[in-house]
Amino acid sequence: MQNFDIPLHDIKPLVEIEEYSLYYFAGFVTLALFLVGGILYLVYVWFKRKSVFNKRKEHFKLLNSLDLRDAKSAAYAITAYGSTFANDSPRHTQMYKNLTQRLEIYKYKKNVDAFDKESIGYIELYKGMIDV
Repeated sequence: MQNFDIPLHDIKPLVEIEEYSLYYFAGFVTLALFLVGGILYLVYVWFKRKSVFNKRKEHFKLLNSLDLRDAKSAAYAITAYGSTFANDSPRHTQMYKNLTQRLEIYKYKKNVDAFDKESIGYIELYKGMIDV
């Protein structure tokens, strides 16, 4: 039988090498996932905020696009859309009340005359007071 217990003097024992590259890679991947997730979240919030219906802006647009030559339908529309802005301040509330009182003569009748200059002035003043 052969003896394998030969003394070896030039071979050194195995030394444990500390290797951290796996931890560095895992940390980098985690950081990258957090950054990508944050960017995706910000894009989602931006698109969601962009597509939100803003009732005040829409009513302001409708008030500015009214045809004042048709006094009856314009009076109803101004009363409806103007109520959105009526409670912005005490000044807006008082102006809205004055405006609705002026517009009463153009509503609830079969045939009405066109707006007089003073009513048009009140309407334009109220539209100018609105902050969107």
